[in-house]
Amino acid sequence: MFADRAKIMIRSGKGGDGHVSFRREKYIPDGGPNGGDGGRGGDVIFEVDDGENTLIDYRHKRKFSAQDGEPGGKRRCHGADGADLVLKVPAGTVIKEAQSGQVIADLSGDNRRQTILRGGKGGYGNMHYATPTMQAPKYAQPGQEAKELEVILELKMIADVGLIGFPNVGKSTLLSRVTNANPKIANYHFTTLSPNLGVVDLEGGGFVIADIPGLIEGASEGAGLGHEFLRHVERTKVMIHLVDAASVEGRDPVDDIYKINAELRAYRADLADRPQVIAANKLDVLPEEEGMDCPGDMPEHPLSRLKKEFEPQGIPVFGISAVSGQGVRELLLYVQQMLRELPSKLVLFEPEYDPQLHYTGQKLPFTVEKSSEEADTYVVEGPRIERMLGYTNLESEKGFQFFQNFLRENGILDQLEALGIQDGDTVRIYNLQFDYYKE
Repeated sequence: MFADRAKIMIRSGKGGDGHVSFRREKYIPDGGPNGGDGGRGGDVIFEVDDGENTLIDYRHKRKFSAQDGEPGGKRRCHGADGADLVLKVPAGTVIKEAQSGQVIADLSGDNRRQTILRGGKGGYGNMHYATPTMQAPKYAQPGQEAKELEVILELKMIADVGLIGFPNVGKSTLLSRVTNANPKIANYHFTTLSPNLGVVDLEGGGFVIADIPGLIEGASEGAGLGHEFLRHVERTKVMIHLVDAASVEGRDPVDDIYKINAELRAYRADLADRPQVIAANKLDVLPEEEGMDCPGDMPEHPLSRLKKEFEPQGIPVFGISAVSGQGVRELLLYVQQMLRELPSKLVLFEPEYDPQLHYTGQKLPFTVEKSSEEADTYVVEGPRIERMLGYTNLESEKGFQFFQNFLRENGILDQLEALGIQDGDTVRIYNLQFDYYKE
């Protein structure tokens, strides 16, 4: 089964917590702190696998997690780092943030491996927080939280040339004739339910061509399988627009070209402006063009009509028969020359969303305890809290409000409430003491 789109949840590893411990050795009853640091959480990495050409592995499993870091231990032991999670995808996969649809990364060309979510940093053990005034710190830094993100994976095929047109105009037949691809061919709509890639071999250099499954009116709005396939046109440099010149199903080939270009433009504004070649197919069931410009009520030959309509717009028209091969080589040689004259740079999608910007900062190390010596008193300690008290003017209303916000934003007030603090109870933070009243 071909799968070119998937939505998954990825999670990096949580950083291991720092450890609180103290030296307990014979003849050293009051040893200093020796709690070790926590290990780093694992990253989530996407990597190109040349053996993959579909996203089917992400259709049946939706959640992927890197390993958490191990907590620190006694005797300055550092916790083990969590293992990274490497997710393999085909070349051409674009990773997007699910809610906004913004591009995070395009794994194409030279960009074959990219870290999408970084694991949380491990927390410092209490050995880092000893000071001349606090020689036995009872707090360590928690590990940084894991990061979660829902992403959309979209496979946008990497092809030089896109073969586009309505269903049943002969795209699969042409692809099977000019490449080594073996698409299924039959005479009904949407025979091709997945894009097919093939390589055209020509003297002087070949190119990759993609058969984009038959489009219909409303494809740009998601009608039929429009969105599922239009994305594969986005990287192509040249489009061969195949039409049924014989109107076997009663379609007007000129009208078809305008309709498909309108769908391309509605899906993405610049698509319809990319270089195009029109291939008027099924000449084998049409009379010869020569002598068809007859007087009276005889209709104009379809190939003449197409050339008269589109060649003044700079779009060349070739008459071909995908079944017999008539005119096919001339078409391919012309496309080869077009590609030589175009920049060789791959069409890439620039990043628009940086997951790292949405996960900044790390929890503060602090302790919140109920005093065992004084009734209805709670003690808060932590190195950054201590430093902050040194430069904050708590006698001013603005300074005290700033300090309250600091306690709230770092979860200290939540921990006080979890311990059961009541209005009027005392909170002691180093040399500061105040009564607690819930806002």
